[in-house]
Amino acid sequence: MELADEYQKLVNRMMNTPRVVIDNAVCATATVVRVNSARKHGMLLEAVQVLTDLGLTIQKGYISSDGRWFMDVFHVVDGRGHKLLDPTLLSRIERSLGGEAWSSSSAEDGSNNHDDGDDGGLAGLTALELTGTDRPGLLSEVFAVLRDLECDVVEAKVWTHNGRIASLIFVKDHDSGSLIADAHRVHRIEGRLRNVLSGDHDVRGAKTTVASPTMTHSDRRLHQLMFADRDYERVSSNEASSSSSKLLISVQNWTERGYSVVSVQCRDRPKLLFDVVCTLTDMEYVVFHGTFGTDADRAYQEFYIRHMDGSPISSEAERQRVIQCLQAAVERRASEGMRLELSMPDRKGLLADVTRTFRENGLSVTRAEITTKSGEAKNEFCVADTNGQPPDRRAIHAVIEWIGKDHLKLNEQRMVWSFQDPSPEEAAGVFSLGNLVMRNLYYLGLIKSCS
Repeated sequence: MELADEYQKLVNRMMNTPRVVIDNAVCATATVVRVNSARKHGMLLEAVQVLTDLGLTIQKGYISSDGRWFMDVFHVVDGRGHKLLDPTLLSRIERSLGGEAWSSSSAEDGSNNHDDGDDGGLAGLTALELTGTDRPGLLSEVFAVLRDLECDVVEAKVWTHNGRIASLIFVKDHDSGSLIADAHRVHRIEGRLRNVLSGDHDVRGAKTTVASPTMTHSDRRLHQLMFADRDYERVSSNEASSSSSKLLISVQNWTERGYSVVSVQCRDRPKLLFDVVCTLTDMEYVVFHGTFGTDADRAYQEFYIRHMDGSPISSEAERQRVIQCLQAAVERRASEGMRLELSMPDRKGLLADVTRTFRENGLSVTRAEITTKSGEAKNEFCVADTNGQPPDRRAIHAVIEWIGKDHLKLNEQRMVWSFQDPSPEEAAGVFSLGNLVMRNLYYLGLIKSCS
C-alpha cells in the first residue's frame, strides 16, 4: 500500500510539473520557449507573467489545449530585441516555468508573484490598496497624508483610467523602519486616506484596504482593483465614441465548436498580452486555443474561450461586457502624456513635495511607479495636463528646473503608448470567422500571406 501511494505521488508530480523546452535553433530572430503541462485554469497567465516579469518581449506564439493537456509556444526576445543567449537567464526561465516559482494556488489568485520575483523585500512592509475618483492633485494629497502620519513610501504603483484611480502603496513606519502593526494606527491611516480619496464628488465611494504585501502580483492586483471599481463603464457617450475608435475588439461565437472567439487588434506595446490574458482569466474564462503576434507596430491576438463550465458566451449583454472589460484592460497603460524619471536620495516627504510641484505647475499624474533601493528613490511618472491631454513643455521644463536637472529628467525615448485609429483596411472584415485559420497560420510564420 505504501509503495502504491508513493507511485501515485510520483505520477501526480509528473502530471502537474510543466515540461519546458528552450530552443535557439528553430528561429533566426527569437528564442522559442515551449511549455507542456496538464491543463488547469490560469496556466497561460502564469507563463505570460513569468516571461513578462523577466523583462522579455513576446513577439508571437500560440496555445492549444487537447483534453487534459496544454501547450504554450512563445517566440521571445530581450529588451533590445535580441535572442536570449545568457545561460543564467535561460536557466531561470526554465526553473520558473518548470515549477519552482509556481504553486497549486498561484494560478488561481495571482499569489506569490511580485514583479521582481523577490517577495522578501516586501514582507516587512504594510500594503495599502486605494481606489476612488481621480482628480488633479489627488496623488500629492495622498502622499502628504502618508508623510504626516509618519509613513515612508517604499514602493508604489498608480494607475488611472476613465476618471478612476487605483493604487498599491507599500509603506513602513518612519521611525522603526518596520511594518505598521498597531491596529488603531492602521485604522487611522485608512480613514484619513479614505477621506482624501472621497473628496466632494465621489458618487461610487472610495475604498482603502490594508492587504498582505506578498499576496498578489502587483499589476494583476491593479487590474482586479479597477475591474471591481467598474472603470470599464464609460462616463459619457462622447468618451466611449472617442476611445473605442482607438482599438478593435471583437467577440463572436463559433457555434459548431462551442467556442467564443475573442479578437484584439491595436497598436503594440509592452505587457499588452499580459493585460488581455489577465482580464480573461480574472473574468473566469478558460482559454483553450489562441494565437498572438505583431505586424509592424500592430498587435493581433485571438483566443478561443469558454466558461469554466465549458459553455461559450451566451448573451449579447455578456458579449458587450467582455468587450468593455478588455478595452479597459488595454487602455489602462495607454494614458496620454509624458514620462518623467526621478532619481535622487530618498528622504521623508519626498513624494509629497515632488507631486505637489507637479500640481502647482498644472501637471496631473496619470500613472506612476515608485521604488526605493538602498536609500535611493527611483521613480517614474506619466504626467498630463489637468484635462488629461499632453502637457505644455513649458510646464515640464519648469518642474525640472524646480526639482533639479540632475534629479528629474524627461525621457523622450520612452514616451507613453497611445493608440491610433486603425486604417479602413485594417478595420474592414478583420474579425470574420472565415479568415481565422489563414491569419493564424500567417502570424505563426507558416505561410507567407493570409490574403
